Amino acid sequence: MSTDKKTETEEEAPPKSTMKMLVIGAVLLVVAGAAYFFLFAGDSAEAAAPEHGGYTALEPIAVNLAGGGYLKIGITLDYTAAAAGGGHGGGGVDGAKAYDAIISTFSQANPADVINARDALKEALEQKIIEKYTEDGVQMVMGIYYTEYVTQ
Repeated sequence: MSTDKKTETEEEAPPKSTMKMLVIGAVLLVVAGAAYFFLFAGDSAEAAAPEHGGYTALEPIAVNLAGGGYLKIGITLDYTAAAAGGGHGGGGVDGAKAYDAIISTFSQANPADVINARDALKEALEQKIIEKYTEDGVQMVMGIYYTEYVTQ
């Protein structure tokens, strides 16, 4: 009886060479996926990040708030190498579009928003400025910094 059970088990189990091939195939698939990720995914992330080109400090501006009072705000634009003329000494960006974005963002805000939602307003302003300074898919401004922020 015991010989009958062994033959039944041997017939049901796949041969050892087939199992080896499946394991080797799975390992190769994992290695190939990891190699693809490290070789190609890193390049696209690096290509997407713009290269720093310089800073443009804007004079502070006073903006009347929607609920009364005002905000005196100054920012510095962090512009890309593309805006700097490819890094060959020049360029930068002017502040006209940034001033327009500042006025449109903060003139609609209430004094409580300006005090309590400062970071959210900065993110909204930064996104508006980046959009305004993106030309033909080339980003000219990559960020902003507050240099002055006074409410009354």
